[in-house]
Amino acid sequence: MVRPGTELAARLDDPELYAGDLHGVLSRLRREAPVAWNEKSGYWALTKHADVCSVETDHETFCARKGILVEEIGVDYDSPPTIMHTDPPEHTRYRRLVQPGFKPSAVRILDTVIRARTKELVDRLEPDRPLDVVSALAVPLPLQVISQMLGVPEEEWERCYEWSEAVIPGATDWPAEKRDRLLGEMTEYLLEATKKRREHPSEDILTGLAQASLDGDQLSDAELAMFLIQLLVAGNETTRNLISGGLVALAERPDQWELLRKDPRLVPKAVEELLRWTTPVIYFMRTCTKDVELRGVTITGGDPVVMLFASANRDEEVFGDTAGRVCVDRDPNPHLSFGLGNHFCLGATLARLEARVVLEELLARFSRLELAGAVELSRSPVIAGVRRADLRFSSAGYKET
Repeated sequence: MVRPGTELAARLDDPELYAGDLHGVLSRLRREAPVAWNEKSGYWALTKHADVCSVETDHETFCARKGILVEEIGVDYDSPPTIMHTDPPEHTRYRRLVQPGFKPSAVRILDTVIRARTKELVDRLEPDRPLDVVSALAVPLPLQVISQMLGVPEEEWERCYEWSEAVIPGATDWPAEKRDRLLGEMTEYLLEATKKRREHPSEDILTGLAQASLDGDQLSDAELAMFLIQLLVAGNETTRNLISGGLVALAERPDQWELLRKDPRLVPKAVEELLRWTTPVIYFMRTCTKDVELRGVTITGGDPVVMLFASANRDEEVFGDTAGRVCVDRDPNPHLSFGLGNHFCLGATLARLEARVVLEELLARFSRLELAGAVELSRSPVIAGVRRADLRFSSAGYKET
């Protein structure tokens, strides 16, 4: 049987694509084969906004329990490795247990902490000289914040960085042995820290998870490990790449930086636009539970389906003629960078807050932002990562000559 888009979809298996012309391929898929079959990996690739929304909000037809990444196709889990691998009612139970720690009012309490840490990092940026914004700002800020939220000592945030990198497929070229060792170390450390919180409670999410109870139901050690790893990774990886990728986008578009300088009230809209543009999580997968039809294509029960958020966020049918441009005043902006429905990202409020504070502090100090060297992108098919980005921030007193 001939299936649509096989030649184009095959390109999604190439790691080099993710540091190259990914959006050129995604644009062609939207036009030529919005429901395309990847023959080698064995999944359907969905590139249209409407189709991604329909899959993300229909957990009965498209389940998460059989895996959320392509590398998990055919894997059977004794227990879900993350909350993202669950469906209602199990997912609903987990979410109700941890939701209080991430409600907007709880995250807003962190505003002072985030502001102070951002100021400290921004104050170290030397104006008018090239600097790698990834190592100087985008990596340490979210890691320091999530480490504090989880009760990890401040001086150990760099240890958390290694743990987090070990979880993301393609984020590093580390051998499997090193990644496995770091994963084991991370799990052991976080579980031990949780046990200490049960004995000596504190004001942090770690204590909340250790003591979380719903109708007398507490999290097991395996469930605690699942949550803690997910919180550590999701709490910094996506925000890190939102900040670094977003600043690169603004450095490449001085007119958009100038718009923000002239009207800082646009910052919240700019954060949403940079979320859309960078789409830190490129895709997640679901598995079809029964035969369905999408755009005239029959998807058989048991087939994996990949929701390409990176493509949906540039769908011309939703974002119009400016879908391929950065517009910091875009409104409305129905991007899917945090997912949709039951699996909407728990840390969305935190990510938005950190990105907003970063932009506000940078705009208050620097008049100009520009590229000062090559930008090195990750080859991960999962996370739209920036490994290095040399930028130049000009001081507030900058005058063109």
